[in-house]
Amino acid sequence: MATTIYIPCDSAAVACGADEVLRAIEVEALVRKIEIKFIRNGSRGMLWLEPMIEVVTPEGRIAYGPVAPEDVASLFEADFLNGGRTHKLCIGRPEEVPYLKHQERLTFARCGITDPTDIEDYIAHDGYRGLKAAAHMSGEAIVTAVTESGLRGRGGAGFPTGIKWKTVLGLEAQQKYIVCNADEGDSGTFADRMIMEGDPFLLIEGMTIAGLAVGATKGFVYIRSEYPVAYAQMEKAIVAANRKGYLGPDVAGSGKAFDLELRLGAGAYICGEETSLLESLEGKRGMVRAKPPLPAIKGLFGQPTVINNVLSFVAVPTILDKGPAFYKDFGMGRSRGTMPLQLAGNVKHGGLIEKAFGITLRQVIEDFGGGTASGKPIRAVQVGGPLGAYFPTSLLDTPLDYEAMAAAKGMLGHGGIVVFDDSVDMALQARFAMEFCAIESCGKCTPCRIGSTRGVEVIDRIRNDENRQKNMELLADLCDTMLDGSLCALGGLTPFPVQSAVRHFPEDFNRPAGHRAAAE
Repeated sequence: MATTIYIPCDSAAVACGADEVLRAIEVEALVRKIEIKFIRNGSRGMLWLEPMIEVVTPEGRIAYGPVAPEDVASLFEADFLNGGRTHKLCIGRPEEVPYLKHQERLTFARCGITDPTDIEDYIAHDGYRGLKAAAHMSGEAIVTAVTESGLRGRGGAGFPTGIKWKTVLGLEAQQKYIVCNADEGDSGTFADRMIMEGDPFLLIEGMTIAGLAVGATKGFVYIRSEYPVAYAQMEKAIVAANRKGYLGPDVAGSGKAFDLELRLGAGAYICGEETSLLESLEGKRGMVRAKPPLPAIKGLFGQPTVINNVLSFVAVPTILDKGPAFYKDFGMGRSRGTMPLQLAGNVKHGGLIEKAFGITLRQVIEDFGGGTASGKPIRAVQVGGPLGAYFPTSLLDTPLDYEAMAAAKGMLGHGGIVVFDDSVDMALQARFAMEFCAIESCGKCTPCRIGSTRGVEVIDRIRNDENRQKNMELLADLCDTMLDGSLCALGGLTPFPVQSAVRHFPEDFNRPAGHRAAAE
């Protein structure tokens, strides 16, 4: 009988050589006349171990990693097909690795375990239980369950998901839409990609439940152009869901219709902003709309629209399956449930960590991340993408909770955490924030379009020791203007990293450019 080996199709694993490892195993098995069945799973999220392969044995799946093609022959010699543990790359059972064992995986419960595009495998691992429950509920009951769970948007300000859905439910319209913002563009974030590549049916299920809840019959997933694997996996999963009756004219026997289509973005960061995304979906240039009206009232093609990001939609099936009280039992304060955190930058063990709200930055970086990869002391941590604040080590005990982060003048955003050691130049990082905004601005409003360009120039003058005090005052005034006057969050949040760098690392603005590098 053939031995089953799981090798991730996840983009991070493929970038590390997963495809080459698979071919090396195929060749070695052919030479040894051994039959092997390969399954391309998603990643478990322990990215420093990729490519991580798993062999199915009577005692469970035994993992090895990071595996390179040149390791394959020695793995065979170590009897890895029977779970041999003598090889130096043997990890043992993945679920027993502390990095995974100490997580609370609700959203990512299946990722890395199932065959991503095998709908029967998804169902066998408790998939579609939430949709089956929703199929026999009224729209009002579904919205009430989501509201009572405490689920908040997992991308920005943490707006309550149930309130958004209730607004759309209460409106009369010939057509309503469900739109998923999968234009994941923040630095250090990859949770959306991992779900779409490793467990795409979960997103489909969550969006379908949303459709049943508010009376929408059409949905769109807007995926960033840099995610071709995610697009392909979602495409396969949508076909399978239609064939099985989980999409189409009679969703899961509910008597209600819901269809889903994919749209590929064109690489504009601004299309991560919901109204700009809607403009792009309509075939227009991605530019921010003035609000009101809100998308819930007048969204895609002028119709009531639920627009949430991936992590919001994929939390919904668990809520409908296990009940809002179960989900609400995780977390703290007004931040309920779990948050998939993405740890990147200068860190030993980068990857995905799903924990209940309330874990501190220090716990994530030290307990899971193992500290810096360079071995140097941590100096700064950016949370929430390129527009998130920089936290010094004195704030590492801040809980990862919407209100706690706001109180520390930061934001949780999409859950991206990027670590910097003491070699970082924070004045240069502040300049990067302004430059990023200047490049990615849609150009519609003056504070963002002009302010970011002037911001780069002002920081350059500060770094070149040109009338420093006057330019520091000008930078502060410019940040206030962008914060208060920008049309959307791109210009409105760009001051966050700049102001936090000035506030917590003033010494980096008080010396000429290149001084730190020369001193080191």
